[in-house]
Amino acid sequence: MTSGLKIALVSEHADPLAALGGADAGGQNVHVAALAAGLARRGHEVVVHTRRTDPDAPATVRAPGGYLVDRVTAGPAAELAKDELLPYVPRLGEGLAERWAADPVDVVHAHFWMSGLAALRGVAGAGVPVVQTFHALGSVKRRHQGEADTSPPERIEQEARLCAEVDRVIATCTDEVGELERLGLAPGRASVIPCGVDTRQFRPGPGRVSPQGRHRVLVIGRMVPRKGVDTVIEAVADLPEVELVIAGGPPPARLAEDPHLRALCALAQRAGVAHRTRFLGGVAQRDVAALIRGCSVVATVPWYEPFGITPLEAMACGRPVVGSAVGGLLDTVVPGRTGELVPPRDPVALAAALRELLADPARRAAYGEEGRRRAVAHYDWDQVVRRTEEVYRGLARPVPARQDRSSEEVAR
Repeated sequence: MTSGLKIALVSEHADPLAALGGADAGGQNVHVAALAAGLARRGHEVVVHTRRTDPDAPATVRAPGGYLVDRVTAGPAAELAKDELLPYVPRLGEGLAERWAADPVDVVHAHFWMSGLAALRGVAGAGVPVVQTFHALGSVKRRHQGEADTSPPERIEQEARLCAEVDRVIATCTDEVGELERLGLAPGRASVIPCGVDTRQFRPGPGRVSPQGRHRVLVIGRMVPRKGVDTVIEAVADLPEVELVIAGGPPPARLAEDPHLRALCALAQRAGVAHRTRFLGGVAQRDVAALIRGCSVVATVPWYEPFGITPLEAMACGRPVVGSAVGGLLDTVVPGRTGELVPPRDPVALAAALRELLADPARRAAYGEEGRRRAVAHYDWDQVVRRTEEVYRGLARPVPARQDRSSEEVAR
């Protein structure tokens, strides 16, 4: 039996134990938590390092999944938007260096670009390999959001630097590899390993039907403009027998405080669908599977999507997906087999795809069955963890090229 590794995961803004539903708490938190727990189950010693955001929370805590969460003081111990964290990354890196000098690790896996910068600072001169997962790329964000992009202006330059300096990049979908190579990543230096889904929690089963007997279309995820919820509302306006359920965002009592949700509510009023649209607000992760099982179709039509967990959760629950033909959805959703893909920001195309699918119960059932098979075969977390472990084991040995780099070069 092979020995376990000492693995450090760095996730500067996404604490794996944080409550989900906020603007910056979503798929990355779930990904890091599931990866850490899976690695711990396989006998590895795993610590997730994140930035301390609550002065009253314990600095270290053992998660139910068997891994340790270490909250590093770097800047104010308060919730900050991730786009405001760059000034505190050097201190985060120094904190990591202190920890790893006292308790060396075999491999570091950074999640998000600022975590990568902190990780490189933390391993400077130590010869410890660094694996990078970006989860989202600044070049893609800027292309789609333009002047609305709030990322630090140096983000793309720093992502290019990471492509040159880390030992391996794990891309979550094939579309991302092309973006990485345009940033300067050498061909062959990326491994494509998708995000995963818990196929035991997300599984087929009965769900609550609409009391009016309508078909129910579900949208679930973070309530930010790029997720395309407005496109779904506009599409449902052309589907008079459809009930729309929108889950995500702040708790129900605070929905009116969210400017984007207020705009979506106003759009539903103008489109004439407010009477058959329900805004649920944030939903506990334990309730998501039942919510999915209670719908006819899951719609997820972002402008762009680095990966997208929602399609996997829907497929694992045996529900068909109508998604936009972007990013990770190009890998996960197979048109004509597990769902349909439409252009982003195109309510006419979305309405047509939903109309055809809702009118064909046999097709929906077939898509659901194939989606479940595909989720189990390709995206179950056990498989994702094993493939990630293989990357770690391939790197967790002396790497002369990294030892030749000066600490000043790595830590700059």
